[in-house]
Amino acid sequence: MSTMNRQFLLNARPVGDIKETDFKMIETAIPEPGADEVLVQIQYLAVEPAMRGWMENRADYVAPLEIGDLMRGWGAGKVIESNNARYPVGTIVSGSFGWQEYVVTDGKSIPLQAVPEGVETPASMGVLGITGMTAYFGMLHIGKPVAGDTVLVSGAAGATGSVAGQLARIAGARVVGIAGSQEKCDWLTDELGYDAAINYREKDVAAAVKQHCPDGINVYYDNVGGEILDIALARIATNARVVICGGISRYNLTGEIPGPKNYFNLVFRRARMEGFICGDYASQFGDAVEVLSGYLKSGELKHRETILDGFEHTPDALKSLFSGSNMGKQLVRVAD
Repeated sequence: MSTMNRQFLLNARPVGDIKETDFKMIETAIPEPGADEVLVQIQYLAVEPAMRGWMENRADYVAPLEIGDLMRGWGAGKVIESNNARYPVGTIVSGSFGWQEYVVTDGKSIPLQAVPEGVETPASMGVLGITGMTAYFGMLHIGKPVAGDTVLVSGAAGATGSVAGQLARIAGARVVGIAGSQEKCDWLTDELGYDAAINYREKDVAAAVKQHCPDGINVYYDNVGGEILDIALARIATNARVVICGGISRYNLTGEIPGPKNYFNLVFRRARMEGFICGDYASQFGDAVEVLSGYLKSGELKHRETILDGFEHTPDALKSLFSGSNMGKQLVRVAD
């Protein structure tokens, strides 16, 4: 085991695309666990598009990071030293560990979640992690798909979109996904059970949405915003539900960001457009994990992770989310 703990700190506010110089890597001594504490060696770190917002100097649903702060983020790892009977050595846990290789907690200062037995750690970071919770509550509590609905999902091959679409399929809906490559579209239809997929880089998205959603869209799960949100709003059915989960197309933009032009179709179609924050459902996470774990074990829910090896490449993993190179959950393997 190393004697040092590498950490990434926020070094600068991002302007436009995220850059390597927005981060600073330092080395500190590995912390020692005190009474009732455990030392966790982090094995995987997850990156999320929302991290860019945390790096900016604006208050939102979570406080922004300050320059010099440890980069915030979800991780999973193994307890390697323990003074806490609830978490013996060898226990695999996840939590908001930040971008570092080791962390000490008593399970309260940083709440710990045990990885369910029989579930591989990478899967726990996506399907059973924050992105899985986001898909679950956004789709099932706000979108509320039912048998016979047509559901359109943008960013459908990402960590959240891929789970959200499958949950709609399990509910009996017809599901159409939008993604950025033919490989991603094939994954959606051939493995995840989507009824159709649209490659937005190669097709006229408006024409393809009209083709695949001829009777309109009952549920639109939006992960990207921008032009594709407008296209979806133009095709919503009466009493449609538009779930605003993310807006990755706008995260790196500078200057004034335009809003949707077709929003008044919500009035014409007596539809509802609603945003949400996953953390608002934290008290129900346990129930969601139980349901999603059941789908994983039955094979009804499939997943994929894009894993980059090496702690030093964590900023590269975050940048890759905005280039669209990942499929499923983007992780960094920190240690075996």
